[in-house]
Amino acid sequence: MNSKKKILGTILGAVIIAVIIAFVFYMQGVSSVSNEDKEVIVTIEKGQGANSILNTLDEAGLVKNKLCGSLFLKLNHFDHLQANTYILNENMDLNEIFSIMERPKDQYVLRTKVTIKEGNTIPEVANSIAQSLEVKKEDVLKTLNDKTYLQSLIKEYWFLTDDILQSGIKYPLEGYLFPETYLLNNKEVKVEDVVKEALDMMDQKLTPLKDDIEKTKWSTHQFLSFASVVERESLFDNDRAKIAGVFINRLNQNMKLQSDITVNYAWQRTGVKVSYQHLSIDSPYNTYKYGGLPIGPISTVSLKTMEACIHYEKSDYLYFFAKENGEVIYSKTLAEHNKAVKENKWY
Repeated sequence: MNSKKKILGTILGAVIIAVIIAFVFYMQGVSSVSNEDKEVIVTIEKGQGANSILNTLDEAGLVKNKLCGSLFLKLNHFDHLQANTYILNENMDLNEIFSIMERPKDQYVLRTKVTIKEGNTIPEVANSIAQSLEVKKEDVLKTLNDKTYLQSLIKEYWFLTDDILQSGIKYPLEGYLFPETYLLNNKEVKVEDVVKEALDMMDQKLTPLKDDIEKTKWSTHQFLSFASVVERESLFDNDRAKIAGVFINRLNQNMKLQSDITVNYAWQRTGVKVSYQHLSIDSPYNTYKYGGLPIGPISTVSLKTMEACIHYEKSDYLYFFAKENGEVIYSKTLAEHNKAVKENKWY
């Protein structure tokens, strides 16, 4: 009897020891591959399951023991793993890594940040993209002007038409890249990726306004051309609808828009003072020389400006002048306008 107890005790002891060894082996196998602080960039694609991700992590050198990793996934359920480019570390264990992928925090996600500002021109946008992507501005502009690429975009987005390819247009995508800060979760972001984000956002903003734009009797291209002028002429939000109303009044009376901003765009210059020489430029953007709208948009356009142009403020004003502090003086007659300019001109 005693011998049987000894045998059972020996077996039980062996089992316990085996369990302890297996547990220690497992815990070691799912622990971090190193105690050192060393970042590792890992990209998880859409559609990758937990086991596929384990393989990706193993290839990146973040799995200590793949057999233990497989067992870890059977013992734990991760049903919402998200595709991203992650900034992980060799001192992270599997539980920490998979927890990060299920509930990503900004500090662990590699993002390329590109900011497109309201009222920016394509050269300014190209400069922002170039700085963020660490490429040459000239290469960005080359992509934005590539006709084959532009034609593919026209097929993809309802608001892009052959109007952007008209002779005389300086930059085809001018006015179509929505001003916003974009965070792209890719390790190697291309110019086309930024353009897609900006056009997708423009789609989101423009689509709800589609019926309202149609009521203006303008094409989307014409509407954005008009709105871009209002964007560049308006310093304060409360002036957008008023300035839009002034320009509408001028168009309705077959008056030229006579916007200095469009002349500057024709010259591809900035500044406030516009000379008679500047006004003489023969350009379809010059609204002093040609009636109606400029041939195309002259800058990015914000949603608040689009809405202000749709719901413009009705008035009898035909002129406006901005003082040095940005305050706008509105006038009904040319005599009133000339008086306002004479008394408040600051440049």
